[in-house]
Amino acid sequence: MSGHSKWHNIQATKNKADAARGKIFTKIGREIAVAVKLGGPDPNINSKLYDVIQKAKANNMPNDNITRSIKKASGADGSADNYEAITYEGYGSHGVAFIVECLSDNRNRTAADVRHLFTKFGGSLGTTGSVSYMFDYNGMVVVQRTDKTNEEVIMMTALDAGAEDVVTNDECYEIICKPENLHNVRKEFETGGYMIISAEVEYVPQSEIALDKDSAISVNKLILSLEDLDDVQNVYTNADLSALDL
Repeated sequence: MSGHSKWHNIQATKNKADAARGKIFTKIGREIAVAVKLGGPDPNINSKLYDVIQKAKANNMPNDNITRSIKKASGADGSADNYEAITYEGYGSHGVAFIVECLSDNRNRTAADVRHLFTKFGGSLGTTGSVSYMFDYNGMVVVQRTDKTNEEVIMMTALDAGAEDVVTNDECYEIICKPENLHNVRKEFETGGYMIISAEVEYVPQSEIALDKDSAISVNKLILSLEDLDDVQNVYTNADLSALDL
């Protein structure tokens, strides 16, 4: 498996995310709304909703907020938001490819906001398929690595659950699977008592563009600005942002 998952770049911007917990709750609330619309309000039979609820809990979203979001999405409280999934592709500065996933109730507003930021930071939006061919679309379950975890056992558990590959890092194991197998892989590791850091379907770059520190700072400004938009759920790039740690 070439490239790195979004998890690596998340580490570079984690402090920013921690300081914007309210925005995180807003974004997860929208994911809950979409999951409920697609599969109903019961997480026991709606695997997508189950996965989003686990994500909410991992981000310390209060149970009351989760319940309220589910009720609102199902119309149980007399209202229901209608969000549309939109994906934008384009290039940032230094030839970095971007994929931006959004959930919006106003397509025109979202397009204008995203286009403005790309232009502001020296990039441009492209057409559908203009950069996505450089990414693999995978399920990714990130499992905490500890002194007690065993790489061979992790590999066997992953394969038995339907995963395709395991990438070992200093702090975690990245379990790669087809998007439709994400829920089963996650449940298998949860049942085994492993700490799940994240479990999402994401775009993983097939290769990365190495950036010096100044270039990484420039690209990261666009990433952070996009993530600040309420309509933006996920930002993926093929930029190697490790220079930010230098």
